Parts: sequence; C-alpha cells; structure tokens
Amino acid sequence: MVGAGIVGICCALALVEKGFCVHVIDRAGPAEGASYGNAGVITPWGCVPQSVPGIWRKIPKWLIDPEGPISLRLGYLPKFAPWALKFLRAGRSKHIPATANGMSALSRPSVDLYKALLKNTGHEQLIADCWGLYIYRNSSALKPDDVKIRLREERQVPMEIVDGNTLRDIEPAISSDYQAAHVIKDQARAVMPGKLGQALAQKAEFLGVKFIRSSVHAIKPNVDRNWELTLDGETATTGKLVIAAGAWSAGLLASVGVRVPLEAERGYHLMFTNPGVSLRHSITDVEATFVVSSMEDGVRSAGTAEFAGINALPQYKRAHVLAPLTKRMLPGLNTDDTEEWMGTRPSFPDSLPCIGRVAARPNLYLAFGHGHYGLTMAPKTGRVIADIISNEQPDIDLSPYQAERFY
Repeated sequence: MVGAGIVGICCALALVEKGFCVHVIDRAGPAEGASYGNAGVITPWGCVPQSVPGIWRKIPKWLIDPEGPISLRLGYLPKFAPWALKFLRAGRSKHIPATANGMSALSRPSVDLYKALLKNTGHEQLIADCWGLYIYRNSSALKPDDVKIRLREERQVPMEIVDGNTLRDIEPAISSDYQAAHVIKDQARAVMPGKLGQALAQKAEFLGVKFIRSSVHAIKPNVDRNWELTLDGETATTGKLVIAAGAWSAGLLASVGVRVPLEAERGYHLMFTNPGVSLRHSITDVEATFVVSSMEDGVRSAGTAEFAGINALPQYKRAHVLAPLTKRMLPGLNTDDTEEWMGTRPSFPDSLPCIGRVAARPNLYLAFGHGHYGLTMAPKTGRVIADIISNEQPDIDLSPYQAERFY
C-alpha cells in the first residue's frame, strides 16, 4: 500500500484483520501529512458536498477578500480552470442527492468505527463526543429551506435551530455578535488528529503491518500481473497494490494511464497554544467558512483553501488570516501564541473519493480523494477496501466512488 495518512492506516488495519500481509510505504511517518492538521471533526452526518447550487455567486467575492476562505495563485489559473468547471457542474441540483447519499454511506458509521478501533489501546480519550455548531452572525442568513439543511433533514440528521442566547448556553465563549445556530448532535471530534492516526498505526504495527519510510517514485505492472514500485534506491513488488497517497495519488496513477481530476487543495490551520478559552464542540462560522475546535495543546482554527499546485511553497499569511476571524468568534481568545501549518487535501470536484478496483488494471485498488472528509470517511473506506480485496461484497453501493465516473 502507498500512503500512511489516516485513510491508508485504516485500510491497513482492515486488511491485516482479514489476514493479509500489509506493507505501507510513505515518505513521511504515519499521519504526518494532511491527516495531522485538520479540524478534527468526525461526523456520522456528513452529506453536504463542497459544491452546491448557487455557490458560484459567492466565489468571486471570496477570491478578492483577503480574509476570504479561498485563494488562487494567478499563475495556476490555466491548470486549475478545468477542475473548477467540473466543480461547478457537480453542484447542479440534479447531482446533489446522489452525491449526498454517497457521502453519507461512508460517514454514517465513523464514530462507532473509531471507538471500536481504539478500544483497549489506551488511547480511547483521543475521540470526544460533541456537537457540531454552525453559527451565524445574522439570523436571517439561516434559512430552514437552505439546501444544506434540507439535505440533512432528508437523511434524518439529529439537529435543531437555536437563537443566540441558546447558542451561548451551549458554548459560552462564542461572541454575542452571533444570533443563531444550526446545531447537529451526536457526533465527535479528534482531540489531536495526528495522535489519533499514530495510535491506530501503532495498533496496526502490533498486528503485523510494516510501515516503510520511502518515497514512491513510480509504479508499473509486470508480466506476472504483480506491481513493481520504484522506491528510494530499491524496487519492491506486491501482488495487490492500494493507492492511498492522498494528493500525490494522481501523479502515480498517470504513469500507468489512469487519469483523474484530483486537485491538491492546500489547507492551512492556526493553533492558538495558550488560548485562554476551551470549547466542548466543533464550531463552524458558516459565512466565513472556517472551523474551530479545542485540541489537547490549544484551540485550532482551520478551513482556508488555496489552489496553487502540489509543489508550491506555503504562504503562511493564509494561516494568519484566521487569527482575527477566530478572535471575532471568541472574544476571550488569546491570539499572542500561535503555530502555523499547511497540508494538502486530495479533492475531487464532486466531494466523493475514488474507492475500489481499477477495471483496466488488475490488482490495483484506489482509496483516495476524500477532500475535507478524510478523517470522517477513513474507517469505512478501510472496511470497503478490505472487503473488495477479500472478494467479499461491501454493504454499500460502490458506483459513486468509481474512478471511471470521470471518463
């Protein structure tokens, strides 16, 4: 397997539990990439894609706003434009129900699966039960018929709409400027996403999984229908190959003729290491589109997106945009002590990953492209991959995740 992020780790665990010999290859250690720096949200109720009807109206304003949630480097525009057009098409009303169902199938068991994976590891505390608070400064902006609320209602998500006073009863640190909230119940958060991935990797190692630290420069099939991997100074061979390399997956696959519209969406976070406030729940500012959550070592604010290509150097001013935004949300927050971070999300235009066999390439399997939802969808993705490789029928419909949907 290529990729030691949270998706790769969950795939390795599911496979070793079915009796497979599993080697996981990554240039970094387990959960040191995008899996390390996300906002920690684990929700069984994930069913809202990034692209929804009407989003095109907001994008120009976001791009010109220095504090906006999206940044695009102009030199990258020609390469980005085809993906952006696919993204907008994916947000048409006729596509949304099927996309929401595909997201829900991978998200629904997430909390239960994580708790099962952590049981008896000594790291059970890395998952905390919580709610998701979607907060609004202007109560008129919270429309009960909004497509996002409607998608959740249709899928029986436990939720309610509350006013600003009730919101502050739930989470007292939130500014009185916020007038309303859409509250989603019965979900969880990782109190340190990186530690969660590392704890599961330790469990995988105990069960026999071997983690190999090396870059994978190329993959190719050989005459025996096995796969050869070119590593740092050596070659490895495997009978079955799972690509779970996140944003780097598309580059590996292109060399064997599998091309997918995967975008390296760069996300930034800012950790307030001496915050002076503590939060019980995950909080999303809906209008500014960023998420705030308490971690073991502070309060993390995350959610900005930058499109600049997979190899561009970080622009950490994108992380520091989050300081004034988070201070407005949490007036008691101490913003003096911060740590910045950037990671690369593997994002498809339709907010669904690629999972399963590659029809034209025997013994090649895909498990990547989860975008903003990798932490939530990872455990079920692992179960699905293990079922497929074991020639067992998964308990969900796999058609939404086929790479061939883009052809």
